[in-house]
Amino acid sequence: MDRYERILALHRSLKTARYPVPIRRLMEELACSRATLYRDIAFLRDALGAPIESEGEGSIRYDEKEAERFELPGLWLNSDELHALLAAHQLLDRTGQGVLSSALAPLKGRIETLLAQQAGGKRWPVERVRVIASGVRRRDELAFRLVASAVLDRRQLEFDYLARSTNERTHRKVSPQRLTHYKDNWYLDAWDHEREALRSFSVDRVQHARILDAAARDLPDEELNQHLASSYGIFSGAPKGTATIVFSAKAARWVADEHWHSKQEGRFLPDGRYELRLPYSNAKELLMDVLRYGADAEVVEPAALRAQARTMLQLALSAYER
Repeated sequence: MDRYERILALHRSLKTARYPVPIRRLMEELACSRATLYRDIAFLRDALGAPIESEGEGSIRYDEKEAERFELPGLWLNSDELHALLAAHQLLDRTGQGVLSSALAPLKGRIETLLAQQAGGKRWPVERVRVIASGVRRRDELAFRLVASAVLDRRQLEFDYLARSTNERTHRKVSPQRLTHYKDNWYLDAWDHEREALRSFSVDRVQHARILDAAARDLPDEELNQHLASSYGIFSGAPKGTATIVFSAKAARWVADEHWHSKQEGRFLPDGRYELRLPYSNAKELLMDVLRYGADAEVVEPAALRAQARTMLQLALSAYER
């Protein structure tokens, strides 16, 4: 059993025991070594506040006066684990009455059981915590299934692509590499055979998709990571430069705790402002995130990116001067 299950089992044994419990018996019940058991006892006592006391040689128990009052904390999942469980639970809710609903019902029940264990055996009020999707775009479910199938089956794919940036329609033949979920939307990372380069496609803009018989060309993970994860955002590619953005002291209270990029560098300036440096490839996507801070953000470098930010702000201002 994993550590979480061992802690629960250890707590139950000590909670229900009328007499001191021998260490050897606990090792057998938990199927763990003496060193592992002692680490779990220390965690239960020091981190979770359990009233553990030693009784003679090689036995432990809960203090008789404190045992009745002590329960494991109502929640000791970390934030990432809680988000993953709740996101999965709500995603299963959204499957409705489709093909997967009955097949996934046991998984949903397992999640609810795990959450109940966090609440000391009581029903965990899932409705009290929400995972809210933001900016989800409509997509053709048939196209999504074909894209996902091509990725998993490692077969080439052809489709028409209507780019948002240009509103132009092009025909693409690609070798799918990865299906990526980013900011509540799906993207296909693929090798474009005509352009002989890696490209990212928004799945909701894929039309008339068709899976081909030809096997997909597989690129090494190192190459994919270098191209697709080395610069800011989903439209990555090789970094074109490093952006320097300075945020006001007010905005710094938010930005300093935000993760923008794995290679970002941030520091507080003497006047309380916050300077953020990060590599980027697609200037437009970066500026969309920077400009949401309005007057609390200033693009400092490079000069071309600063000029582009100024132009976007001037165009926005002109819309209000008519």
